[in-house]
Amino acid sequence: MGTQGHLRYAPLLASTHNTIRKSVFVKSPTNTATTHRRLLPPHIYAVAPKRENDAKKRVVITGMGVVSVFGSEVDTFYERLLAGENGVVSIDKFDASEFPTRIGGQIHGFDSDGYINNKQGRRMDDYQRYSLVAGKKAVEHASLGVHELSKIDKERAGVLVGTGLGASTLQFDSTVTLFEKGYKKISPFHTLYSIPSIGPAFLSMDLGFIGPTYSIATACATSNFCFCAAANHIREGVVDLMIAGGVEASFNPITLGGFSACKALSQRNDDPQTASRPWDQSRDGFVLSEGAGILVMESLEHAMKRDAPILAEFLGGAVNCDAYHITKSRPDAFGITSCIQKCLLNSGVSVEEVNYINAHATSTTVGDITEINALKNVFKKRTGIKMNATKSMIGHAIAAAGGMEAIATIKAIQTGWLHPTINQFDLDPEVEFDTVPNHKQQHEINVAISNSFGFGGHNSVVAFTAFKP
Repeated sequence: MGTQGHLRYAPLLASTHNTIRKSVFVKSPTNTATTHRRLLPPHIYAVAPKRENDAKKRVVITGMGVVSVFGSEVDTFYERLLAGENGVVSIDKFDASEFPTRIGGQIHGFDSDGYINNKQGRRMDDYQRYSLVAGKKAVEHASLGVHELSKIDKERAGVLVGTGLGASTLQFDSTVTLFEKGYKKISPFHTLYSIPSIGPAFLSMDLGFIGPTYSIATACATSNFCFCAAANHIREGVVDLMIAGGVEASFNPITLGGFSACKALSQRNDDPQTASRPWDQSRDGFVLSEGAGILVMESLEHAMKRDAPILAEFLGGAVNCDAYHITKSRPDAFGITSCIQKCLLNSGVSVEEVNYINAHATSTTVGDITEINALKNVFKKRTGIKMNATKSMIGHAIAAAGGMEAIATIKAIQTGWLHPTINQFDLDPEVEFDTVPNHKQQHEINVAISNSFGFGGHNSVVAFTAFKP
């Protein structure tokens, strides 16, 4: 067969990390120059890792803020995870007695005093309240008090906080008002407060940040999408600092009814404490939850100039789409496999360097194993990797899940302790990784990845490590 106008395949041995990179060469009929392309599927190639070393482009985490079933303090949140506590309860925010699922990770005792103006707060949906409190706590954690905030360039600081469900409770309440009392009784703030980007806008208004401020909605992958976009803004030189993460307020009849109708939720109503059981053979669906997980992300240069506390380094991430089904991942795990590999590539990380995975692991029959198969594709039978499921204790907070799991990942890096995956009674035989079953474990983390995959086939993976100058 002639070579002109045809593909000629040539495997190239890559000496680094004993991997093989396969490439395809294309010879153009009109140009004798040979061009180089990457050959799909991506799991057959790898490149020599090269981490970012420019202080303007290295991205570090300097603050964290959380709102969760375990409270609104980061240290308490992680201590309760380490203890293997369970935050799943019977839903009492409304009458759920007629629903097939009546349990969830519903937040109780949320307090916004000192963070939100009372008059403004009464108009807000809970997702906006959670966002403001977690965001401001993250700023405090980053040693950005009023005096310190006055010193930063507000035009080079932004907010990127995503939500999947948005102001769903506000919308439900307004719909009830419309049908019971007529449109004149609907709040004049309803439409404005229903816009997803209003949440981060409130945070920018209170902090005076004039940089990029917007929201991303990619279902359960939202937080990681926000982290990746925020890091890109920093690396492109647009900003010095971003507040980024995800938020969700999930509990109202419409949201619970919708998830119940598509049979996505666990129905272990008589035993909420064991309902969320990722990787267990008897898992029967995810447990709906809510909250917020928000990080302060800065360029290393900016953080060092202001002598900020550096909690961890964000190495990089990747996002893609299965383009397959609205609720199911591709059976061959191609999209997730590709996303993990691209995250490692973008982060300058080799497969051998990763030794901790905070898994998406929602406790669904198919989804849990699809993720496992993708991890097998990437990491093969490597020993020394530990993997856990934060959702086993707090449920699935949709857009906020990745944010809270990023916080859990960073705390694991800091403390050297991994929280358990609780409710491990009968591990699915497809799972060949150490899932940290039922009890916390000590583990010195080299590189950690955190996975989040969303409805619509949205995949996202991010990588963190301990900061080293």
